[in-house]
Amino acid sequence: MIEDQLAIERLIALYAHLVDSGDFAGLGELLADASIGTEGIEGALAGREAIEKMFASTVRLYADGTPRTRHVTTNVIVDVDDDGITASARSYFTVMQATEGFSLQPVVAGTYRDRFEILDATWRFVERRFSVDLVGDVSRHMLPGAERLLGGPPDPTGE
Repeated sequence: MIEDQLAIERLIALYAHLVDSGDFAGLGELLADASIGTEGIEGALAGREAIEKMFASTVRLYADGTPRTRHVTTNVIVDVDDDGITASARSYFTVMQATEGFSLQPVVAGTYRDRFEILDATWRFVERRFSVDLVGDVSRHMLPGAERLLGGPPDPTGE
């Protein structure tokens, strides 16, 4: 069971590494059999090409080919179901970013809720849902119009 939990935690970490390296094709591959979407917003994307396209059309990349971010995933809780072939996880994420003229700072934080299954002795994502709890300045992280994935632009009044 510990091996299963570690394999699932590795998938969660791999997602962060792929986003931060700007490897959207790798994300499409990692999530090829999964759906991905925002909690509270109807619809979800599924399939390698759709997921790759979504990242490419929403995340700003810089000259080095990366978004200049670090997705920090913490408080990971993995629950392997009694059947041993399905599992769920929940975790927190914080996206840190620094670019030229933009000092290191958190730009968004929230929660991932994931489902997994084992296929051919290998764990894989089945579903990734995220909810955004805190939004900072995402103007250098996301392309114009992409704020809709966060549930809309933050309320400047804080209400």
